[in-house]
Amino acid sequence: MTAIALDHIQIAMPQGGETAARRFFGQLLAMTEIAKPDALAGRGGLWFVLDDGIGFHLGVEADFRPANKAHAGLRLATFETVLARLEQAEVAVERGLDTFGRRRAYLNEPFGNRLELIDGA
Repeated sequence: MTAIALDHIQIAMPQGGETAARRFFGQLLAMTEIAKPDALAGRGGLWFVLDDGIGFHLGVEADFRPANKAHAGLRLATFETVLARLEQAEVAVERGLDTFGRRRAYLNEPFGNRLELIDGA
């Protein structure tokens, strides 16, 4: 398989979590919300896009259970700025180094899904 780029990531969220998702992903992580296609809008959830064009989708799952181990790893050019914003909002952030020696942080988004943020500087 020859992939040319990552198009999007989708994680699950519980029904009715759109307000919390907008605050966390839109405000704290500064992702840009985009409209879901009309054919999918009735399912709930939200779509965001990162500055590099990669999609970050949140899909409603009826029997939602957070992903405790599986996670998206996002490399950020604005690592310290985003972590400061998260910590100011009292989001628990576990800082450390990844296996390549890069600064990274683990956290849980509002629904309990694990995220990893990596310093891209």
